[in-house]
Amino acid sequence: MSSSSRHNEQAHQEIYDAGMQFRRKVLGEEYVNNQLKLGVSEFTKPMQQLTTEVAWGTIWTRPGLELKQRSLICIALVASQGREAELGAHIRGAVNNGATEVEIREALLQTAVYCGIPTGMVSFRIGESALNKLKDEGKLPK
Repeated sequence: MSSSSRHNEQAHQEIYDAGMQFRRKVLGEEYVNNQLKLGVSEFTKPMQQLTTEVAWGTIWTRPGLELKQRSLICIALVASQGREAELGAHIRGAVNNGATEVEIREALLQTAVYCGIPTGMVSFRIGESALNKLKDEGKLPK
């Protein structure tokens, strides 16, 4: 392996490691471990690596936005796309990053207005379920 290849590989590993640290911090160990278990085949492993390196290692580590702001943006984006599993995970992440129930609700209301009421209705059902689970775990006031 050439020196430049080793350097390139090391740079990717550093970004991946930083991304994994943020991914676990935001989404929690259990969720990330479950996602990684799903992504262990030779076919799916590159997608897990790409997600961790690019989304988490490059974007989430950037200055300019607080983690709570990034979480609220993610809630709006995944809600707008109808990504139910990811919405629950990012609601949990938003709470981990200091977002309140009111802030999450407002992000979902704004998404509903711009993306459609049916999207909003589904998002609110998922949101309420995720928030109730967090309340049961003692991570939000009841």
